[in-house]
Amino acid sequence: MFFKRKIYDRLLAWKQDAAGEKALMIEGARRIGKSTIVEEFARREYRSYLLIDFNDASDAVRNAFERYLNDLDSFFLILATEYNVTLYPHESLIIFDEVQRYPKARQSIKRLVKDGRYDYIETGSLISIRENVKDITIPSEERQMKMYPMDFEEFCWALGEEQMIAYIRQCFAALKPLEEALHHKAMLLFKQYMLVGGMPKSVDRYLEGNRSFVAADAEKRDILALYANDIRRADARYRTRIVSIFEQIPTFLSQHEKRVRLSNIEAKATYPMYQDTFFWLGNAMMVNECFNCFDPNVGLAVNEDRTLLKCYMGDTGLLVSHAFSEAEIAEGALYKQILNDRLSINEGMLFENAIAQCLTANGYRLFFYTRYNEEKHRNDIEIDFLISNGSKTKPKIFPIEVKSGKRYTTTSLERFIGLYGQRIGQAYVIHPKNLQVTDRIVYLPSYMTICL
Repeated sequence: MFFKRKIYDRLLAWKQDAAGEKALMIEGARRIGKSTIVEEFARREYRSYLLIDFNDASDAVRNAFERYLNDLDSFFLILATEYNVTLYPHESLIIFDEVQRYPKARQSIKRLVKDGRYDYIETGSLISIRENVKDITIPSEERQMKMYPMDFEEFCWALGEEQMIAYIRQCFAALKPLEEALHHKAMLLFKQYMLVGGMPKSVDRYLEGNRSFVAADAEKRDILALYANDIRRADARYRTRIVSIFEQIPTFLSQHEKRVRLSNIEAKATYPMYQDTFFWLGNAMMVNECFNCFDPNVGLAVNEDRTLLKCYMGDTGLLVSHAFSEAEIAEGALYKQILNDRLSINEGMLFENAIAQCLTANGYRLFFYTRYNEEKHRNDIEIDFLISNGSKTKPKIFPIEVKSGKRYTTTSLERFIGLYGQRIGQAYVIHPKNLQVTDRIVYLPSYMTICL
């Protein structure tokens, strides 16, 4: 099933503004729908297209890259013949799918774009991993675009809930709560999104199975197996540590502070020892990293402390399948508890991961804030997320606290506002209840995170 994706409009903008001068590299984790959306784009927007999947490209295709890049007439003739496609100058698109499998093709982009006959889109995962770029020159004629799993809005589109999304955005713009019955429906949709996730195949199985969480879970476990296989191919110098971090993500997130504690993995472990590990997982886009910002300001990255971090799963649905056994899923009790707000443990882990996923899909790098109180010998301020408006003329930061339950305090956020009030544009609490506005804080229901 083809699902409507927001990235399609960005593909159109590239075709209109830059296709003749830049190839487009779409980077994302495995199975998020890169190939599907690009092929649909090619089918709709070009007279013809040619897709080379480097997972199974023939010897003839690989030899064309090795032998005929200095003779592009012969090069294109070989490709057109091999795939039985007629290529039309300025009207055809050539797709390099899973290009990380054959870095030579990526390096060829410089010459192919300069030739100017056709447009080019590359797709891949693990694009920036050093094993996949060590022997090539990255072409400057390549524009990179990140793609993520389906966000909550795209998930609702897939479920036929376009009007609900329009209503949510309308209420957010007016800062007014949803009608109560519709609020409960929107929260039910958000919980379904947390459980199913945004991997298109998982969503497809969920819908095909008449809203079957078990069918979606089976697909997610297949994806996790693919991730495990990718990890096994990582450089031997840090492969074991990648496995350790990835396997313990649910453990880290189930703790109160949700931070990565390397001491739980290896005695006397330090961040420099694991630097390549987090680089690999982050660039594979299997996880969304969130770093500590010790001086909250508009330039959050300038003041980041990379030795303190949280590590969220790139897709919350995958986190559910990663954290719970097949038996727990098959019995159905887990889903009933979450849908009915009765999960006593780990619900905060799922909600916070989902908010991290929403913010990442909206283009934010993730930061958090913590302050250690020397007198009390503990942290007395913890802010889950910090985002900024990026403005150079009117810079503001926006602290975000995530609450999975309906009973909570906002002590940390109030202290943070007291410290940095002049820098703050708006403070948010994201919670399961309806929208509320006070003098200092806007309380948003979880589903409105897409509007930030």
